Amino acid sequence: MHSESGKKYFSGRNLIHFMFLSKTDRSAYLKRIGFEKTDLVPSFEDLCVLQRVHLLSVPFENLDIHLGRKIALENSFDKIVFQWRGGFCYELNGLFYQLLKDIGFNVQIISGRVYNKAKKSYPPEFDHMALTVKLNGQEYLVDVGNGEFALQPLIVKPDIVQVDPRGKFIIEKTEDDYLLVSKIGDDDKTPQYIFTLEPRIVADFLPMLHYQQTSPDSHFVKNRLCTLPTETGRITISGNTIKIKIGETVEEKSLASDEEFQKALFDHFGIRP
Repeated sequence: MHSESGKKYFSGRNLIHFMFLSKTDRSAYLKRIGFEKTDLVPSFEDLCVLQRVHLLSVPFENLDIHLGRKIALENSFDKIVFQWRGGFCYELNGLFYQLLKDIGFNVQIISGRVYNKAKKSYPPEFDHMALTVKLNGQEYLVDVGNGEFALQPLIVKPDIVQVDPRGKFIIEKTEDDYLLVSKIGDDDKTPQYIFTLEPRIVADFLPMLHYQQTSPDSHFVKNRLCTLPTETGRITISGNTIKIKIGETVEEKSLASDEEFQKALFDHFGIRP
């Protein structure tokens, strides 16, 4: 049973971002993501390690939607830390915001709009929750809730190529005053999402949180997903297929039964939903 400070309560537009973590909650959270340092300070070095270990430890997943369970953000701490689950952006970045705020980082919640390749367009505002952190006069884009993305914070500075363990990224200004973060390939750039630096509160995202888990048009409703980067690649379950990438080698296997699906979840992600 976790402490009450690990829960977050929501009350419409008067919502406070999150309550601070207790020492017990923080310790449990850090243990969950495999962060062993105890003398935490709001430094760039600690921010980089925290983001990396979080991404390598906590999967991006939408399993509750396909189990008929409502995703409520007040349950994020218990779900991720004590149930050893993952979540999607509102849960993952929402909880990471709380941890960074508690450590003393100057962190803000921002809204992003993830590029839809099929429609070649961007969905409405609050489609994606991300974070920005200000450190030593510089602003960084921080994101632990976006599936395949950068392992390290990205400097919010237009038109510079940033090399990350997961590839090269660039942030550019758009004609309509958004910032666009893209991944640079061998021959092109793949848009990831557009965002602004306007600070948001969690209540802003609640209508889209409802849409994402209930609308038949939501890609989260259409397909179950669980994915986690590894030091050498990525493991992903999408629908009834598991894909294991190690370097440039990709192995795919169909999960023919619910028993195989459940076993793959536990073997590769430690999840028993």
